[in-house]
Formats: sequence, structure tokens, C-alpha cells
Amino acid sequence: MASPTVSILEGNTFIVSDLAGNINATPTDPLGLFAWDTRFLSKWILTVNGTVPNVLSTDDLQYYLAQFFLVPGTGTIYVDSDVSIIRRRAAGAGFQEEIIIRNEKPDPTDLQVRLEAGADFADLFEVKDQLRKKGELYQRVRDSSLVLGYSRDTYKRETWISSSVPAEMDSRGLSYTVHLGPHEEWHTTIDVRVPTAAQLLSGEDYAKPEVGVPPNGAARRAKDLRSWTNTAPKLSSSWAPMERIYERSLVDLAALRFFPGVVPGGSLPAAGLPWFMSIFGRDSILTSLQALPFVPEMAATTLRALAAWQGTTEDQFRDEEPGKILHEIRYGEMTAFTERPHSPYFGAADVTPLFIVLLDEQERWTGDRGLVEELEMEAKAALLWIDDYGDRNGDGYVDYQRHMETGLENQCWKDSWNSILFADGSNSKLPRATAEIQGYVYDAKLRGARMARLFWNDAALADRLEREAEDLKRRFNRDYWIEERGHFALAIDGDGRKVDSLTSNIGHLLWSGIVDQEHAAECLEKLLSDRLYSGWGIRTMAEGEGAYNPIGYHIGTVWPHDNSIIALGLARYGYRKEAARVAMGILEAATFFHERLPEAFAGFRRDMTRFPVEYPTACSPQAWATGAPLLLLRVLLGLEPVGEHLIVDPHLPEQIGWLQILDIPGRWGRTDAFARVREG
Repeated sequence: MASPTVSILEGNTFIVSDLAGNINATPTDPLGLFAWDTRFLSKWILTVNGTVPNVLSTDDLQYYLAQFFLVPGTGTIYVDSDVSIIRRRAAGAGFQEEIIIRNEKPDPTDLQVRLEAGADFADLFEVKDQLRKKGELYQRVRDSSLVLGYSRDTYKRETWISSSVPAEMDSRGLSYTVHLGPHEEWHTTIDVRVPTAAQLLSGEDYAKPEVGVPPNGAARRAKDLRSWTNTAPKLSSSWAPMERIYERSLVDLAALRFFPGVVPGGSLPAAGLPWFMSIFGRDSILTSLQALPFVPEMAATTLRALAAWQGTTEDQFRDEEPGKILHEIRYGEMTAFTERPHSPYFGAADVTPLFIVLLDEQERWTGDRGLVEELEMEAKAALLWIDDYGDRNGDGYVDYQRHMETGLENQCWKDSWNSILFADGSNSKLPRATAEIQGYVYDAKLRGARMARLFWNDAALADRLEREAEDLKRRFNRDYWIEERGHFALAIDGDGRKVDSLTSNIGHLLWSGIVDQEHAAECLEKLLSDRLYSGWGIRTMAEGEGAYNPIGYHIGTVWPHDNSIIALGLARYGYRKEAARVAMGILEAATFFHERLPEAFAGFRRDMTRFPVEYPTACSPQAWATGAPLLLLRVLLGLEPVGEHLIVDPHLPEQIGWLQILDIPGRWGRTDAFARVREG
């Protein structure tokens, strides 16, 4: 089992340490100071008189701030120390750490304090894939700072470390000789600085760090967080965990804010800690959609940023095509040297229709027609991509196939290599046209038609898109339905075969509205059967399928975001009681994860485990898992924008006696929603 860690993050920077605040990363450990997909510190170890202090307590109640309470080691199991140590660390453009050492006895004491520092400047892909560096590391003392650096041709990264109290610096760290009188206190502030976005883009040398400042603007960050939570709607409920889950979601969304330079002052949700603290088209779109009733401002930034990076040319290395919306963007060394295609990488077939879905949904909630008009050309280019590049073989369905081995094999939300499998466990052939993507396309065409008619003054386009959507729905229900199994195919593969395994994807079809009414009840029955529904949530693949594995990434685990979309789909088709059941299972699972839903958890049956079992490498916090409770609240309260009004049509599970949300923002201004369990 991995050792417990403490994570703090702010903007585009995050720090992962052990419970004492130390970092001693092996090449494959996700420990260190990370920014812009690079590890700027791989070693950060505090010693006092040559030994690592013992941990008394760790406080990481704020996402940007951590405190570590320590004592020098005694060599025994007993803590009987005359010296106490406090480390206060705040994330920012790097981090600042205040070290306070107190002499608790009536006699003077002398201490040798040392901070070992080192940086391997590993690209996140190198950490994940155990790859070696190709450039040269260096260390030097310059301008009263320890500079740790790395260079490879014109690529350069540096970490600057300075101290408010003069330190003896060498290539491996900082040392202090500390004399403390009776009950005296000593402290220093260490500033660890990494490059800003502007410095990376311009290539300029880093400015000399300031010293002696308070811990990295923690007060400003506290004020920012208060503003974020205070402007969000206020929730209260008879089921006490709901309030804690809601607050946790808001705080984690604040923590995951990523600030893209192409939208000055705006933030969008990064995908998740530790591997995905960057822009991911699918994750940012779906999280923004989940959060629309609560923090709608993220959607506008997401749309503008993705529009700014929209594909303009054919580039097989990056799977780029005109009109296509990106999958992922990275800033590290391997991307800079085109050893990875993420500059940005466009290998996702579902993100482009989802871009259209979010653009329309954002207007429906906020009334911001200006954004729809601003992004008209980008939206039309996305619609063209769907019909042109998206349909590779001309059969009327959007499919995918990477051009090079460096790309993703599966370019749907279940993007692991073995996620699109037949019922016997065998793999399908590329190109693959997964079912849920066709649903997204259907929804995108209808929403595109609405925007064309209401905002773009293009009635001809609106009429055409509506006809195409109607035709797609008819063909899909004919071509993807597997009569003998009573459910839709997961995909149609490159050989034209229906991939027949039963998966959670059929719930996404309900969300999009592509399912004919005659098949909706069968989708419901399959989704809530013992094969798919674990008691905590709907599994990604049904128990009994050839590849089913309750701890397989996309072949049996439960994903909270997946369930939130399925619940919305069930509600769309009128299955409100069943949607509430799915929502309650996920919300109850959150109580076992300290109110923070992970990316995924195991698909074991609830009556077997009695608690949701952690998935070993799940991201936490993770954006669309963080957004899942927000979308589930929308489902439970039946929140739906209609014209200039917000419709409230609640259906609560019996565990929640009443639920209230005040000041829901939207085109109506602000309004309230209240629900109570109906008697009988």
C-alpha cells in the first residue's frame, strides 16, 4: 500500500509530500513540486541535528495550505521532546514554507537545521513511464539563492530557493546553525519559486525572488475561497452529509481551477490530481456542465479556451483536424521535443460534439447569447468536423482511429486500451464508433439547430441539422440495437460488428435523448439490474461479461461522473425514482471517502463489502467526480431552465427528508429550490 501523502495546490502548481512535509521521490513516485507538467523539486527533506523529525499532526484543511507539527526523533516509541517544530506551507508560483522551531525548556539549546533540496525536472510522462532524462542537471548559488536547473538544447527549467534568514547554501541544500535561549523561538521563510506562464512563453530568465514575505499570499487565497463559496448557492438538508459533500465539491472545484493564458483572468477545471493537472477537453466540458447551476462562470472560460485551440489543419502526429476540439494539452519537456503529441493533442472523438452541447446549455442557463454569437464560427466548424472528418468511412456514424502509435487507441471517455471489448472478452477492431458518441452527436445537432435559428440567423442550417438528427436517431435505434441481448451495442467496430458487451454507456444514450421510447424501459432494466448496479453505483461493465473486473479501470469499476450523467438520462425519460436511487448510492459512497468522491471505485457488490472499495490509482480530487454531486443535486431537485424561468420538479430518495438550495444563479437572476419527500 502506498504511504499516506499530503497534497496542496494552487492554480497550475501542486505539491505532494509525506506526512512530515518531506519529499524524497523515486523516479516513479508522484511526490514533488509540480508545475507545467514538470517536477521542479524531487527532494525536500528537513533534518534537525541530522535526523528527520517525527510527525505529531498534519493539517491540510485548506487546499492551498498545509501545516506539519513535528518533534525531533528520540530513538524510542515515546515523544518526550524539549523542541517543537512547525512547518507551514502555502502553494502559489512554487510554494513558500515557514519553519518555526521552539525551545520548550528553561535551558538554552543549539541545533543544526538542514533542508536537503534536489530536482530531477522529470516530465510527468517520464514519472508515469519510468523514462530517463536526456539533458543535464545543474546546481549553483546565485544572488543569495540556490538555483536548481536543467537544460537540454534550448529547453531550460529552473527552481529558485531563497531564505528570509541567511543560510549556508551548497549545491544540495540550505543549512542553519540555530541557538535558542530558554523558551525562545526561531523561524525562517523559504521561498521556492518556479517560472510563471509568461516566463515560460517568453523564455526570459526568472526574476530574483523576494524574501521575508508572508507565506505566499495565504490570506489572499483564503479571501478568494470565501468569495467563491459565498457567491455559490446555499444548501441545507435533513440528511447532514449532503451539506458536507456539497461544500467539499465547491472547495475542490476551487482547488482544481486552471488559468489558461488564452482567456485572461478566467479559470476552467483541470482534470485531476496528480496526473492530470492540465486542460482536458472532455473533463473540462463535462465538469463545467455539472457545475452550471452553481458556479456557471467556469463554462464560459472552458468554451473560450477550447475555441482558441480548435484544430485548424491536418496533423497526424497530434490527431488534429479542422474544427476538432482538443483532448489534452501539456507543457513539459517531452511535448516540447515532440516526443509526445500533446501540444495540444486532439485524440478524442466525443469532445467536439460535447463542445456544442455545453455552448447551448450555457446559454440556456445563463442567457449569455453574446457567447453563442461570439463562438458562431467555431461552433459551425465543429459541426462540419462531425460530418466530415468525424465519419471516416461514410456510414453516418462518428468513429475514431489514431494515426500514429503515440496517440490514444480509444478516443472516447473510456480511453484505456481494453475498454471496448466483446461479451466474450475479445477486443474489437479499429476504427470504432462507440454508442454514446452517436448520442452526443444527435444532441449536438439539435442544439446546433436551436442556436442557428435563435442566434445565428441561419434557418437553413437549423432545418438541415434537425433533419440529420432525426435520421441519425432512426438509424441508430435500428443499427445499434441487439435484439437477442435486449440492449444497445457498446460500439460498431472496424469490421462492422456490434460490440455486444453490456456497459454503462447505454445510460449516456438516455442523457442525449437518442433512445426511442420503446427501448427506454429495457435500458432502465439493464442499468439497475444486479449485473450493472452494485448498490453504490452503476458499473462501467456488467458482471458476467467476459472482461468484467470490479477493479478494472473501465471494465467494472464505478465512476461517479458516469453515474451522474446516467441519473440525468433516467430523469429525462421520466424515471425519477430510479434516478434518485442512483444518485443516493453515489452520495452515500461519498461519506466513506471523507465526502470527496474519487475518480472511480471498485465495482464489488454492496452486500459483499458493506463499504465502497478504493480503486488503487484513482485521482482525488478529480474534476468530474467533484462535479458529480452537483449534477446529482440538479437531478434530485428536477432543476431545468425553461425560457426565462427555472423549473423545480423534485423527487427525493427516502433518506433525504428535505433539501433546500437558495440563490441559484441564472438568466432569471437568483431563485430558490425546495423539496420534501412525498408521503406515500
